[in-house]
Amino acid sequence: MSKRIAGPEIEKLIQLLAKVPGLGPRSARRAALHLIKKKDQLLGPLTLAMGDALQKVRVCSTCGNIDTADPCTICTDPRRDTATIIVVEDVSDLWALERAGAMNAQFHVLGGTLSPLDGVGPDDLNIAGLVTRVVDGSVNEVIIAVNATVEGQTTAHYLTDQLADMSVKITRLAHGVPVGGELDYLDEGTLTAALRSRTAF
Repeated sequence: MSKRIAGPEIEKLIQLLAKVPGLGPRSARRAALHLIKKKDQLLGPLTLAMGDALQKVRVCSTCGNIDTADPCTICTDPRRDTATIIVVEDVSDLWALERAGAMNAQFHVLGGTLSPLDGVGPDDLNIAGLVTRVVDGSVNEVIIAVNATVEGQTTAHYLTDQLADMSVKITRLAHGVPVGGELDYLDEGTLTAALRSRTAF
């Protein structure tokens, strides 16, 4: 059993930081120490910001994004193409696509993927909300932008079935060789997907 090296308040801070993705026990100790050393510049403002987030952050009832407003900033942006919805698994995927800035479309966050082994079924995801948006709105295209995992592909097929009877174009992200990628470093699955999804040059 390891000895306690600090008071219970500091130990609790370290334990909570260790639960943040990307931070293990060692990184959490370093982060806690840095925050404590910079108490006035970092710890105080961080505490206030986290309190604000706890009080004000909510899930958008339209798309499932997180924001301080409902509907969120993306849903209320008049410059967005309302005829196109990009479907993603999680908010982190939405943020990644927004950083890329490739499309100015609407989004829909599922909140995960179908995974019968983990007990995640259609009712556990925001699928009904997507169907309602397609039925009620003037949506022309749904882009399924889920991860290329077994669960992601299962979810994509399920969504395609749910939207099959609606007059909407269903597309998905291309799979294959990444920009700047070298063939020698790619796995067989990626190479196979790239060959199957080849396009005219």
